[in-house]
Amino acid sequence: MAGSSEVDAEQSAVDTHYARLDALRAQTAARLAEVRRSGPSGSPQNRSERDAFATLYEDRLAQLDGVEQRLTFGRLDLSDGATRYIGRIGLTDDEHSSLLTDWRAPAAQAFYRATAARPDGVVRRRHLVTRGRTVTGIEDEVLDLEQLDERDLAVLSGEGALLAALTAGRTGRMSDIVATIQAEQDAIIRAPMTGALVVQGGPGTGKTAVALHRAAYLLYAHRRTLERSGVLLLGPSRTFLRYIDQVLPSLGETGVVTATIADLLPGTVADGSEPDEVARIKGDPRMAGVVARAVAARQRVPAEPVEVHLDRRLLHVQPSDVRQAIARARRNGKPHNAARVGFVRDMLARLADQYAAAVDTTLTPDERAEVIEDLRTTREVRVALNLAWMPLTPQKLVEDLWSKPWRLAEAAPDLREAERRLLHREPGTPWTPADVPLLDEAAELLGEDDQASRAQAAQDAERRAHELEYARQVISGSGAGGGLVSAELLAERFAESGPRLSTAERAAADRAWTYGHVVVDEAQELSPMAWRMVLRRVPTRSLTIVGDVAQTAASAGAHSWAGALNPVLRDSWRLAELTVNYRTPAEVADAAGEVATAAGLPLGPLTSARHVPGALRVRIGDPVAETVAAARAAVAALPDDGTGRVAVIAPPARLAELDPALRAELGDLLPGHGRGDLDATVALMAPRAAKGLEFDAVVLCDPTALTPADLYVAMTRPTQSLDVVSSGPLPAGLEA
Repeated sequence: MAGSSEVDAEQSAVDTHYARLDALRAQTAARLAEVRRSGPSGSPQNRSERDAFATLYEDRLAQLDGVEQRLTFGRLDLSDGATRYIGRIGLTDDEHSSLLTDWRAPAAQAFYRATAARPDGVVRRRHLVTRGRTVTGIEDEVLDLEQLDERDLAVLSGEGALLAALTAGRTGRMSDIVATIQAEQDAIIRAPMTGALVVQGGPGTGKTAVALHRAAYLLYAHRRTLERSGVLLLGPSRTFLRYIDQVLPSLGETGVVTATIADLLPGTVADGSEPDEVARIKGDPRMAGVVARAVAARQRVPAEPVEVHLDRRLLHVQPSDVRQAIARARRNGKPHNAARVGFVRDMLARLADQYAAAVDTTLTPDERAEVIEDLRTTREVRVALNLAWMPLTPQKLVEDLWSKPWRLAEAAPDLREAERRLLHREPGTPWTPADVPLLDEAAELLGEDDQASRAQAAQDAERRAHELEYARQVISGSGAGGGLVSAELLAERFAESGPRLSTAERAAADRAWTYGHVVVDEAQELSPMAWRMVLRRVPTRSLTIVGDVAQTAASAGAHSWAGALNPVLRDSWRLAELTVNYRTPAEVADAAGEVATAAGLPLGPLTSARHVPGALRVRIGDPVAETVAAARAAVAALPDDGTGRVAVIAPPARLAELDPALRAELGDLLPGHGRGDLDATVALMAPRAAKGLEFDAVVLCDPTALTPADLYVAMTRPTQSLDVVSSGPLPAGLEA
């Protein structure tokens, strides 16, 4: 162990950093309290100003609270004699001298990339091991021995920081890797923001952690670009999003919007389920044409003239007039509902001409306007024009496709009859995640009546110009500058009535919201239609796309990145690979690789970082009894400190059989005793629910009943051990 004097010296430095953190918290809390004490009185402008500063201080307090754990985790001793501490955020003293360097700053890059071959001016890299605010140990890596004296060499010791992190018990929530980022991970985290970066990596390579740290890094490096538009992180499930929800706050960022594909359409709840084959059809790129034809079918010319009356005068909605009005409205290129405004205006003008001819008079402008308004409010006219050009919601359009076979046959001539039958369902059936991209496609083609929005946009532009100038005056006179907030951001906060909505809240209410950067995790699961939906939200095509095509489980997902991305991104994406498996012991990872290879899955290069003798065990016997026994043994082997989790992963058909047996043996450790799935010591789940998660130990029941991709996912979840339980022959590649 390192000498106590070295630990004491580091404790003193860490104490200084926490003292500064506490001072900043107190200062920010005092400013927030002062703003709140001013109360709701004053002009609307003054109230908006108070709301803006209150939100500013609340955001800052959330950031300062989020970095409490392991505030300082590293130190660099440089060849010029300087010492630089590395932590979760940057801190300076009252004289603006650096106390702690933000891990994302260029000055911290050497902490992750310096090597003995390329020390980058680093003599020694030190990792600080802390519990709470107490330094419990240090670990040194010397990159230039000639620069250290004998006294320095005498204190070099400590368990590897990376090894310690890998062997620690799981807690049910993902931890950040900010103290142990490896060089290949750091290169991806700090890669340029422009374009689409695809991060391909096998299980345990830290893909998700890298994606989260990249989001935090981009927000730090491109603050002005991303603060207002935001960063969107898409995950495969809400369970997965809960699993990672503590990582970004711990890195000093609270403004990333997290969602699943099913969450991207405001006001739509997609909690229904359907067979994989149905989801595959809905994800097929041909469905974009189906939706487009379904919209076009709602613009139709009547077969015969339609009679309408105004002031007892007989008028006719003529097919030729409708045909010409439709053609003219389509030429403006607007969405269906917006273009309908022009169609209705054109048809009302044609009917007004008929009325003038019927009364045999020339109408004055005022008389003509009155006639047009009377026509607009006449029920016969409204019905006739609606039948010719129906106003629609996305929900109505898509539900009609599924519930009315003739509508689907009309819009989907390329689909086989058997495929159309699979898509049929009754009206009112809950939406599924695979429906959401189609609803979004319909919303894009339908649009809304844009007359009101154009008027509102003009008013908003005028108001914003005024508020921006006022914000500049506020900042210059209040001392709120220093890079903490820009005039543009403050003006945006002034614009809100009442408490300011967060980026996530504003984005959730706006289907057309576009982000500065989008991170897609488990991206191999996205269908072609889902990709169309995602790319509408990032017109700059600035994306981080993370996944592993060997783990694709969705029938509409990708089996190669080129196949998935070339149709939507063409050649504007680049590939980076993570090649080291930090999670899974080599004994387990190698067996999983053999199973995947035997099944023909597209594996990339993958090397395990560590060996754990005896990590893989195979049990042949009664599936339920052997699974319960293996789970009991795995629980007994968990750490004594209260951490550690065990997953029992089984085919969906086995779950109902296993649940009562596990509860009889380990009932108080499973969900349902005041704990959710992520907090219980033992979790019972299907392979797809386990995607993206990790556990100390996994008990895998009935592997031959799983698809190759699901089996590969299940086998690569543990950090310590895997028990495979089978009643018969094992899958190819796993034979004893």
